[in-house]
Amino acid sequence: MLNKFNILYLTLIVTFIISCNNNEPNYVKEKPDVASKIARYYGASSFKDVNSIEFTFNVQKNDKQIHRSWYWKPKNDLVKFFPGNNEVPVTYYRKQLSNSTNEQLKKIDSRFINDQYWLLFPLHLVLDKNVTVTLDSVKHNLPIGEGTARLATVEYSGGKGYTPNDKYELFIDDNYKILQWIYRRNNSPTPTRLTKWEDYKKFGPLTLSLNRPGIDSTFRVWFTNVKVK
Repeated sequence: MLNKFNILYLTLIVTFIISCNNNEPNYVKEKPDVASKIARYYGASSFKDVNSIEFTFNVQKNDKQIHRSWYWKPKNDLVKFFPGNNEVPVTYYRKQLSNSTNEQLKKIDSRFINDQYWLLFPLHLVLDKNVTVTLDSVKHNLPIGEGTARLATVEYSGGKGYTPNDKYELFIDDNYKILQWIYRRNNSPTPTRLTKWEDYKKFGPLTLSLNRPGIDSTFRVWFTNVKVK
């Protein structure tokens, strides 16, 4: 038979368990992982409301410049590529791509993935699978210029996609904004690309960096004609 003390003790235990269970979801929301914090700065929480994204990807390599214009509907993965020179745009659905897709379309899609990743990389930290993000506990010197920042390391695994097993080193400020990054193709010990992230602007719910100058004048990526609806 339970006495008053036992009943009170059981009541306290049950109350504590319920309290812990009720608090856990709030704790997770208040303290998300570093990938979520970075992605949130760039508008990932509202990405589901984005209907279309238009942009022109521009890159300068030494004396050569390349310009590619895109229209993308994330909800159904419709992509439209504008080749320029009065050529007919190429429209396709990424979900319909397969091993039997012609090589020309595969080449276009690989360029779309490259250009879109340059623009929207922080969102992919929470949208992609097989990605691990870790935050170093100490600050590091910026790779370009002076100053220090926190270092978040992004690693892809699984061997899938156009560039599997890539590694990125993100130098971020206290607001989880990317200041600079190092890209290592296939986790190469030698950096593949190293750029700043500058010229931040707001487009709808997204915050985007439009200018990515390299360590010198021989390389630069920038974005124009950006529209987010």
